Amino acid sequence: MAPVTATATPVPPPPRGCEVYRLALPNTASAAKVSRDFVTSVLGIGRRRDLGLVDDARLCVTEVVTNTHRHTRTPLIRLHVAVDGRQITVSVTDDKPWAVPVPTAPAALPLRAEHDKEEECGRGLALLDNLARAWGWTVHGGCSPRSKSVWFMLTETDGDGDGGAGSGPGTGTGAVD
Repeated sequence: MAPVTATATPVPPPPRGCEVYRLALPNTASAAKVSRDFVTSVLGIGRRRDLGLVDDARLCVTEVVTNTHRHTRTPLIRLHVAVDGRQITVSVTDDKPWAVPVPTAPAALPLRAEHDKEEECGRGLALLDNLARAWGWTVHGGCSPRSKSVWFMLTETDGDGDGGAGSGPGTGTGAVD
């Protein structure tokens, strides 16, 4: 896996003409399931399920929302989904701007002992890095931060092995706006 880079890139703006869906939900243990079902429903509209992004989108949104639930005490989780042609961009926003995702160094990712295979945490950002075309985080509010978004972009594979979800490491980025 390539190292995660940290260049200043905010949430990419939705492309012109894309469809945007939003969901706000309480920060509860069921937030990941509700978010996963929401993304599945959005991709089911207009036969977008055929894009081949559903499984990766479900996994990535589950990881990001679960991280928000586990690592912040934000009362509300906000989901923003933009779908355009062969691409989906998902942003998960919370009210805890300085609880930013910190990926594990690639050298630390391989399993070190037999019992590590059973661990249930610590691999989410590595999954995101491998499945997403790009991903990152943005702290909103400038000098007076008020919220943070963790986002990812998935793109349909184009059949020639070039680009798309699952095609290799994405680029993890962070920014303050």
